[in-house]
Amino acid sequence: MVKFDLFGTGFVLQAAIWAACGMAFILFGYDQGVFSGIVENEDFLGTMGHPGDSLMGIIVSIYNLGCFTGCIVNFLVADWLGRRRAMWLAMVWVIIGATLQCSAFGVPHMMVGRFVTGIGTGIETSTVPMYQAELCEASKRGRIVCSEPLLVGVGIVISYFFDYGMSFVGGQIAWRLPIACQMLFAFVVIVLIFGLPESPRYCYKEGRHEEALQILSDVYGRPKDDPKILAEQAEILEAIAMETKHGEYQWRNILKRDDVATGHRVLLAYGMQFMNQVGGINLIVYFIPTVLKNNVGLSPNLSLIIGGCVQIMFVLGSLFPTFFADRVGRRQPMIWGSLGLGICMMMVSILLSFKGKSNEHETSSASIAFFFVYMLIFGASVNCIPWVYVPEILPLHARAKGTAIGISSNWIWNFFVVMITPVIINRLQWKAYLIFMCTNFAFVPLVYFCYPETAKLTLEEIDYLFTDKDKSPVKLSLELQKERKHGQGHSIVVDTGILRNASVSAPGGQEKNQSTSEEHLEHV
Repeated sequence: MVKFDLFGTGFVLQAAIWAACGMAFILFGYDQGVFSGIVENEDFLGTMGHPGDSLMGIIVSIYNLGCFTGCIVNFLVADWLGRRRAMWLAMVWVIIGATLQCSAFGVPHMMVGRFVTGIGTGIETSTVPMYQAELCEASKRGRIVCSEPLLVGVGIVISYFFDYGMSFVGGQIAWRLPIACQMLFAFVVIVLIFGLPESPRYCYKEGRHEEALQILSDVYGRPKDDPKILAEQAEILEAIAMETKHGEYQWRNILKRDDVATGHRVLLAYGMQFMNQVGGINLIVYFIPTVLKNNVGLSPNLSLIIGGCVQIMFVLGSLFPTFFADRVGRRQPMIWGSLGLGICMMMVSILLSFKGKSNEHETSSASIAFFFVYMLIFGASVNCIPWVYVPEILPLHARAKGTAIGISSNWIWNFFVVMITPVIINRLQWKAYLIFMCTNFAFVPLVYFCYPETAKLTLEEIDYLFTDKDKSPVKLSLELQKERKHGQGHSIVVDTGILRNASVSAPGGQEKNQSTSEEHLEHV
């Protein structure tokens, strides 16, 4: 794919990479939220033949089924396409799907458009976090990748208030224009991609070592023989050598146990995105106006206003991991966040259970506060952490396919939750929230016992958490974090001694002994 030198090197190039990934996630959030203000629009309902709650659930959720399909497509072609071309292809699918949606005059037409848009979003969401993670320094990876789910919240808020403003216009444009505006974000990403480099780790995996070294040099704004560049190259090459020492990796073995526990790590990635969805977030993102109108008893206009304000809490909460994910780690936000989300769902259920009694108005109104708290906690924990955890927990040889599997979990369970939500909130009423209370509480011990800490480790160092036969990855990661907190830790890769006998070809054909890289690796 053609690349133009639009952004130079160093900080400007890093900012451009972040901008492209961020714009893709604003689009993701916009797609997520745009239908929430449309499903109650009278002109839309009339055009679609006033669908019942079951059909409406399918119309909305088929987008998520398309996203799941997009992940499967990415599983099959990601290693062939590379990161840049996969992102570009995703935007093309989004544009085609948005065109179909905004021109729809019936349910089948709308469903096809949403499914096609979903394919693009599935490819995008299983590529962008991986691409960003592979172009970050270990010490900054958490907050940079976590800033992308923050922008999902920004996209949701934009779509909510755009929908609300357009609701005063009336007619078909009130819902067709918000859908069509998805294309604006996609066009921006398409333009930016032409100035961005490929992932250096993808290039190394494909044997394009000189190109990969040049990309590292450009992204970090350092010469190719800089010790930091050589140290990172050495880590990547050693990780590739260890992962492929039994021959070229076959995708059909992705769930098998091997020297770096690939199957175990793919399951961890799948489970992390499962937790992102089955805690009830899309009950609020997609249907909060419906919930406030049908369960709480607010007017349609007030439901839209409060629904938009609830989404603002999503953005505010996401500021915490954006700035502190590398300091507080991955495990603690997931544990405390899941506990808090479970308590919020429990309180909503209790307060809505008084419906039909004399104090119904007071208790139903009080439940609104817990929707706000829920979104604040979700933004600060379960929203952001899975998106950075999935690509970083996976080994390089399986990162593209493993990320596609992990993100597919997000979309298939998103589809499931969104499809059943209109039915359960209308028929189960307050009891529906008990389901999500139980799932959130169950995630607390799951994270505590099964998920290792990955903050501040390079992507190659994470491999070594899974090669120790005597200690579990969770125990080893906690010991390492404790040592580093007290200034005693070193690079796992260096401590194993695996790199000591390697050599790296420096620019100009000169051989540099790997001990030079070792000396600097601890400082990088």
